[in-house]
Amino acid sequence: MNKIKASIAGGASYTAGELLRILINHSHVEIASVFSTTNAGNPVTKIHNDLLGETDLYFTDKIDTHSDIVFLCLGYGKSRPFLEENKFSPKTHIIDLSNDFRLKPDSVFEEKTFVYGLPELQKETIKQAQYIANPGCYATAIQLALLPLAKNRLLNETVHINATTGSTGAGIKPTFSTHFSWRSNNLSHYKAFEHQHLGEIRQSLTWLQGSLTNELLFIPNRGGFARGIFMTAYTLIDSDLDAVVSLYKDFYKNEPFVTVTTEDINLKQVVQTNKCIISLVKKGRYLLITSIIDNLVKGASGQAIQNMNLMFGLDETEGLRFKPGGF
Repeated sequence: MNKIKASIAGGASYTAGELLRILINHSHVEIASVFSTTNAGNPVTKIHNDLLGETDLYFTDKIDTHSDIVFLCLGYGKSRPFLEENKFSPKTHIIDLSNDFRLKPDSVFEEKTFVYGLPELQKETIKQAQYIANPGCYATAIQLALLPLAKNRLLNETVHINATTGSTGAGIKPTFSTHFSWRSNNLSHYKAFEHQHLGEIRQSLTWLQGSLTNELLFIPNRGGFARGIFMTAYTLIDSDLDAVVSLYKDFYKNEPFVTVTTEDINLKQVVQTNKCIISLVKKGRYLLITSIIDNLVKGASGQAIQNMNLMFGLDETEGLRFKPGGF
């Protein structure tokens, strides 16, 4: 088959850098353009210096409007205006990595609907889609932890969620809370109970369970490390641990990137990979669920490429078979 011509908008971002790292080694993809108005004319490696020796691509101020697929790595609220200003071929596929189109009321753009792109939830729909709204990083870790319970209508009590993310989750533009001197050896929470990903999480869980009246109490934390999300959640469940593990393993039996275990887990098992590992522990009626992902791969760029693979009829693991570094 002909190679898929891919373009990236917002080419200087962390998510764009991860897309490039993976796509330049993807056997079915050719990079058509890397759009960045502030870096046009500069080599891609001037910003993404981890790619030095890997690519001779340059940033451009004009995106290829006839690309087979365009990845939008723009800031929140900027994807819709970008699509209004840049008219792509009717055949061009779009994957948006921002939050502009994730919620159903926001999902329609010029008579085309953005499909919510969580493969473990909507794989068959994604295969037929032209436009994809890629899930948020926290949303990915939390949804994968809770979807099997929602499928079996077991989310009936308050869910207490605590998740810590690396500094790359805040984007490439430096801020006070991402500055090394502040972030290193430090820990803080932010947007307690009101993080923007709660909307898409509740939306997906409701699709499966039918209705969701219980509270999702989410505390996001800033970690003193660069990448990864370590999430724990607990809720009341009457089923015993073996029954719960069976539900999870059945739900994810055909999902190549999700592993279910009862062992203790740690972030190094998933960093630099498209994997999600879920650990289950039971104490009395309390079920503790731990979910770990790389926020830039499974939580963003890797998942976007998984969606691209599905949209173009490829094996969904193509270009994403990474082993983590254990030490």
